[in-house]
Amino acid sequence: MATVPSDLLDRIRALERQVRQLAGRTQTRPALDEIRDGVVRITEGGQLVVTPPGKDFATFTVGAWPDGAYGLVTRRMDGTFALTVEGEAEDRGTWRLWSRDLASPDRILLMDDRHSDRFLGRPWLPVPLFPTSDQTTTADQWRYAWVGGAPAHNAVAVLKLSSYAQVGGTVRVNMLPAGGKRITVAEWEVPAGEWTARTIEHPLHGVGFLDYVGWQIQHRSNKPRKGIETRLFASYGRNTLNAAEAPTPPAGEAADAATQPDPRLAAEAGKTSD
Repeated sequence: MATVPSDLLDRIRALERQVRQLAGRTQTRPALDEIRDGVVRITEGGQLVVTPPGKDFATFTVGAWPDGAYGLVTRRMDGTFALTVEGEAEDRGTWRLWSRDLASPDRILLMDDRHSDRFLGRPWLPVPLFPTSDQTTTADQWRYAWVGGAPAHNAVAVLKLSSYAQVGGTVRVNMLPAGGKRITVAEWEVPAGEWTARTIEHPLHGVGFLDYVGWQIQHRSNKPRKGIETRLFASYGRNTLNAAEAPTPPAGEAADAATQPDPRLAAEAGKTSD
């Protein structure tokens, strides 16, 4: 007959106690409305979606888009856009704040510029230009008709003006980047005896965000003592309409970008080196 250890009953009782403890733990579920000391990760094409009861749309969506990029959408309770960070790769992550006016043909109130990485897209901000005493002149040498300027907020400057010359004349528009040389953006002839309108749309090449940019509108008559007048109707900045309008960066920024690593890549490298 096999020998039975004298402490067998104690061992059985201890084993039963451990089984009860384990069984109790399996029935204990963590709180589902709180996250402590951790990170929630959504990877491999996943999305986090918040859908109100009885609605067929999500008021909050963040995660992967069909093309593999990631973005964010928040909607109001009527299903209309409130804030979007586009996930489509071709949209380059443009963020937009939308108005509640569904009848408006363009509901975007605020956004960054889709094609220019450093400029504001909306709103379009004015560029103040002021008339001089030579807004109307009889000189056949260049005179300043309008001058002014402002910090650069939008990527493209727009000036709308019209000139009248008794015997014809010439008008030109100059841009003066901070610390740079004067650039003649446009120059054109004004026919005799008729108003000639012109709209200038010029990307701010070589200009940084919030750099001061000056503007000059000059004109001259084809003959002395014959008048020329230039009127300015609008001067403001706007967002780019296509990739071709994206301004070139300042020379210093372009050199730095070519020689320095992308900080986002450096951050990712730090994560993987642990």
